[in-house]
Amino acid sequence: MAQTIAVLDFGSQLTQVIARRIRECQVYSKIYHFSTPAAQLRADGVVGIILSGGPQSVYAKTAPHPDPEIFKLGVPVLGICYGVQLMGYFLGGKVALSQAREYGLGQLTIKRPGKLFAGLPKKLRIWNSHGDKLTKLPPGFTATAVSDNSPFSGIEDPKRRFYGIQFHPEVFHTERGVDMIRNFLVKVCGAQQDWTTKDFIAHAVADIRAKVGKDRVLLGLSGGVDSSVAAALLHKAIGKQLTCVFVDNGLLRKDEREYVEALYKRNFKIDLRVVDASKLFLKRLKGVSEPETKRKIIGRTFVEVFEKSLRSIGGAQFLGQGTLYPDVIESVSIQGNPASLIKTHHNVGGLPERMKLKLIEPLRELFKDEVRQVGAALGLPREVVWRQPFPGPGLGVRVMGDITADKLAILREADAVLQDEMMKSGHYWKVWQSFAVFLPVKTVGVFGDERTYDYVIALRIVESIDAMTADWAKIPHDILQKISSRITNEVRGVSRVVLDISSKPPATIEWE
Repeated sequence: MAQTIAVLDFGSQLTQVIARRIRECQVYSKIYHFSTPAAQLRADGVVGIILSGGPQSVYAKTAPHPDPEIFKLGVPVLGICYGVQLMGYFLGGKVALSQAREYGLGQLTIKRPGKLFAGLPKKLRIWNSHGDKLTKLPPGFTATAVSDNSPFSGIEDPKRRFYGIQFHPEVFHTERGVDMIRNFLVKVCGAQQDWTTKDFIAHAVADIRAKVGKDRVLLGLSGGVDSSVAAALLHKAIGKQLTCVFVDNGLLRKDEREYVEALYKRNFKIDLRVVDASKLFLKRLKGVSEPETKRKIIGRTFVEVFEKSLRSIGGAQFLGQGTLYPDVIESVSIQGNPASLIKTHHNVGGLPERMKLKLIEPLRELFKDEVRQVGAALGLPREVVWRQPFPGPGLGVRVMGDITADKLAILREADAVLQDEMMKSGHYWKVWQSFAVFLPVKTVGVFGDERTYDYVIALRIVESIDAMTADWAKIPHDILQKISSRITNEVRGVSRVVLDISSKPPATIEWE
């Protein structure tokens, strides 16, 4: 087993990004609840600990605090943002509310590189997100870097191998942030860079076989990257014990059902059952506008459909899902974790007891780019591995407001035009996601000499690595112009096309 770096989660929405950056350095990372006892970390043999950021003040009554014994384990510790404030709080320093809150881009000036900043330029662009800051260093610490608003933006106690930074090195907005993390892993912790996709597959296959035994697994297959890789991984582990079910929920893209059936007949030898439940889903969603309610209805209906499928195939003991890390963190509620709830994912959160099925989620600890690497290593075709993400609730969360068959039809055609032009231009493979959104507002337009009053379509095209952060893609104007022209000319009911230029954060990638 590869050496483990423990990431203690204090509620930052970027905790999983920290874990991902560690794996980019080919070092295995595992996320632990903030309260995990030091004895457990010792038993797990961790070679280093990273304290994540978090939304609270270290002095708040409900503030998440770690087991103080983690600082006596004798392993290196790196505190990030809230994490460095915790180090100050527990080790004899002082933390106070900053007069000027630092949020967004700033500049770091490195005073002394030490091991953490070794090989980096003296000045770097960094990303901040904090209201509190260190005002007095703990005994044994010295300052290694300063920012516009903090004299202790980087600190170290090299004797105990304790390091802290007030900014976020894990986000791409911070220059050379991954190099800082790599320095901590290799130069400070002495971790071996031996965690690879091949290792993950071997461990996952062994875990699946041990968990499933001779039982059967039912998997919901959407044709997207996540469920396809989950299916391939499960199939590699248990073969004919896997049955896949593709549900047509009436919220699919144009010709999606036909595409998936043809794709899996051509490329896979997996038992695939197709269920048309489109009328049931649309009936349940009639008149529903609130996004969370939509997701919950879709999730419950999926469960019902799977219950019927379970009976029709003669029984299974496990339900397989292509749940990923971003799905998990965005679905976490404050009761189970200090992170704030963003939205509910239909494939996260367990199953009704009546189903008597156990969940198996072989990709639950992976980010999308890792999933693609696993898919390629398993021999899946390029059209599957590099297909853009598609949300589990489908077009149900891309039609703003209530859902009708007419609105879905308009959105399908508009989205088909967008995908066609993105494919033709080659930009489909260069961006993270490109999709159309139906807006429930009408605006005045002119076709020929006639006045029109039709709907608006928004284009959402983003660049990302792991879906935790994203920037809007700068697609050439001539391509955007062609997409807009084709949609307004070819799709009845649309008179206006707009472009979403929001980044994540503060916006999410999907609109709902």
